[in-house]
Amino acid sequence: MADGRVLMERDPHTGIARVTLNNPERRNSYDPAMRAQLGTLLDELADDDSVKVVLLRGAGGVFSTGADMANAYSWYAEANGGDGRHRRPSQRRRLSVDRRSFGFYHEFMGYPKATVAEVCGYALGGGLELALMADIAVVGRSTVIGMPATRLLGPALGSLHLFFHRLGPVLARRLLLTGDSVPASSLEHLGVFTEVVDDSDVAPRAEWYAQKVARMPADGVVIAKEAFRLVEQLQAYQGEEVASYLFHAFGTNLQFEDGEFNFVKARAEHGTKGAFAQRDTHFEVPEPE
Repeated sequence: MADGRVLMERDPHTGIARVTLNNPERRNSYDPAMRAQLGTLLDELADDDSVKVVLLRGAGGVFSTGADMANAYSWYAEANGGDGRHRRPSQRRRLSVDRRSFGFYHEFMGYPKATVAEVCGYALGGGLELALMADIAVVGRSTVIGMPATRLLGPALGSLHLFFHRLGPVLARRLLLTGDSVPASSLEHLGVFTEVVDDSDVAPRAEWYAQKVARMPADGVVIAKEAFRLVEQLQAYQGEEVASYLFHAFGTNLQFEDGEFNFVKARAEHGTKGAFAQRDTHFEVPEPE
């Protein structure tokens, strides 16, 4: 059910639809319900012949910080009886939930309309994945990108094919093995995104790209998107559909040794804010002088 956390407007005269993640108080992070709302709107636009381009953006100067870690793991527990008891979800439960969850990303990566991402503030976790999956991504230089959830679940998160293909194996390993978040300006020379621009230029530049793509014939855009998808599947994404949710489901089942940071345990003892503070302290390693 829509609750205003995802907004959509469409302009049939230009062929552009604008979808806004509207959860600014949580830096446009999303829980399963919000992600489902986004998926429903995208499905609606996919079937709209008047739409050629979907411009995805975030409210409040932030693109998205990905999955909302305040309720992380709760979606696994819901099918365990709903009795409020704290117990580890079964592996079959993890696989079932993650298979459905990653279906959203698979659909976005193979979306039949052109996608333009207007990225500023933060693009973390699933937010970074959406930015990387977009056909065109305009990113502000000060935008912070990364996969900080690797510090909670380990480096073998889903979408490894995407990270290695779009970021390259060296950068992908660095971000996944350290959990580092970095400014987009530090990647500008790598050509990871379509353009990295001054923060004030992100919105007008993304709009400019959307208008340019919308001048293309509608059938041509759809045919091109299917062709792009086929080439990427053959060259870079073979096995990705299964590997993504499989790796993620296994990653949520880590066993932590003494001295290793356990987010779920820390959150239970100190709350979400306290758990993040402990995480930051644990992973802070001063650089050598």
